[in-house]
Amino acid sequence: MNWTEWLITFLVIQVIHGLGTWKMYVAAGYKAWQAFVPVFNAVTLMKIMNRPWWWTILLFLPVVNIMMFIVVWVDTLRSFGYNKPKDTFLGVVTLGFYIYYINYTQPLNHIKERELNPRTAAGEWTNSILFAVIAATIVHTYVMQPFIIPTSSLEKTLLTGDFLFVSKFHYGARLPMTPIAAPMVHDTIPIVGVKSYLQRPQLPYMRLPGFQKIERNDIVVFNFPADSTNTYPYDDGKYYYKPIDKKSNYVKRCVAIAGDKMSMKDGDIFINGELLILPERAKPQFIFDVVAARIDLMADRAYMIENYDITETITQADRQIPNDLQLTATEETVERLKNDGIISSYKRRTLDVGSPFKQWRRDFKDPETAYLKPNVFPYDGRTGNNNEDRAEFIIPAEGMTVDIDQNNIAYFERIIEVYEGSEMNIFNDVTYKGNEVFLNGKPLTSYTFKQDYYWLMGDNRGNSLDSRFWGYVPFNHVVGKPVFVWMSYDSNKSFPNGFRFGRMFTTVNGSGQPTSYLVYFLVLLAGYFVVRKIMKNKKENKEKS
Repeated sequence: MNWTEWLITFLVIQVIHGLGTWKMYVAAGYKAWQAFVPVFNAVTLMKIMNRPWWWTILLFLPVVNIMMFIVVWVDTLRSFGYNKPKDTFLGVVTLGFYIYYINYTQPLNHIKERELNPRTAAGEWTNSILFAVIAATIVHTYVMQPFIIPTSSLEKTLLTGDFLFVSKFHYGARLPMTPIAAPMVHDTIPIVGVKSYLQRPQLPYMRLPGFQKIERNDIVVFNFPADSTNTYPYDDGKYYYKPIDKKSNYVKRCVAIAGDKMSMKDGDIFINGELLILPERAKPQFIFDVVAARIDLMADRAYMIENYDITETITQADRQIPNDLQLTATEETVERLKNDGIISSYKRRTLDVGSPFKQWRRDFKDPETAYLKPNVFPYDGRTGNNNEDRAEFIIPAEGMTVDIDQNNIAYFERIIEVYEGSEMNIFNDVTYKGNEVFLNGKPLTSYTFKQDYYWLMGDNRGNSLDSRFWGYVPFNHVVGKPVFVWMSYDSNKSFPNGFRFGRMFTTVNGSGQPTSYLVYFLVLLAGYFVVRKIMKNKKENKEKS
């Protein structure tokens, strides 16, 4: 839905509300017309319900407002004495339309100083849980979201099993685009494994102001742009559209920002012709083909962890001799292995552009039309790109205009077709005739981008599905910035040995190596409980005296 459609929908809702409640407004001492005026009617209704005015704001927060509507329906009924379980049940299951029945057929006696505390223990529990969920949803959606590192793509910077807090406000909180969804879950409801949202309606993209822009080397959480299949189930062979905010969450390092010109040579990244210097905490790893001189030591996991900090499984390469192995490690580590006589030689593995895999031509095409293409973006064999080397190319920025021809359209085709101005599963269509490029049937010779784009990669270069393989990340896919590791657990170890206490309560960003603030947190927590106990004892002694 576009903004015009949403405005019409909003006005229709105001009319529905007014028709169903205007007699209640009159019975409470207000004018009938006040039930129809947008926003003003909500503020007035809060007065009728004896609730604070700022509840009105909650009615306009996507996802949160679904829960608030239920609260308002029930509170409206109770403000006129209809507080029996039957009234509450009918008010909820009829989506508030039970209020129409009360408004037009039943006596309306407004209870001005209504008691807001629940009368039963069950009601108190329900009330507490509901408002706890609302508060948690506000924090989760607009302030800070917990996130678990599921894969090794950022090793050794972030480890599999790190539990993060992701800030929504650094880059500006993105308002939910899928308004009818279960709170505090992503695309699937856990345990039951069903979709957690309704695909329609969809809100237009909006983002609150942030206090910083994405910078090079920032670690960023985002919705995987190429995600077009649901998680329920994986293997039914069908195509599913996923709204932007319900696509899978990924976390990578931003190595190039909007407006940059980027290239790669032997795994090194160059921005505007200059080598990108990674922060001290970044430890890029690669896949190496190695020849083992001491295979007995390499096969000893405990020895490799203690001496070389290698936690990945060492796998047998597809070679003729048993000493040929594949190893994921940093350049420094394999050099140390060679100097220590553990390996006799090594060579970094490069994913050849000629290695094809099945890649959808477009998000919205049926999977049956997929065909084999080179597996590194932009899937054009003429570029000669691979996962280690690529010629200089542009990272598009909002307002930037580029000339379009058959030589560069492969870089921008998905942006133009899918990311720019798409709504649900309606997209632009880029086609070719001879040497000409067409957009929706009209010649395309230049294009002006509507938003910023970024290039994100994992530090574990040999085991990271990142921009090298699927291209740019649009800004409207950005979720937030990881700021804190509050817990870390190695699932390969037994409980409780898996807890990585040295990583708990460490910052994600910053100079130097991470420092754990766990001890400081525990001291503050203990201090809080001591002070609370002292204050409680003082209060009890005062009451006794």
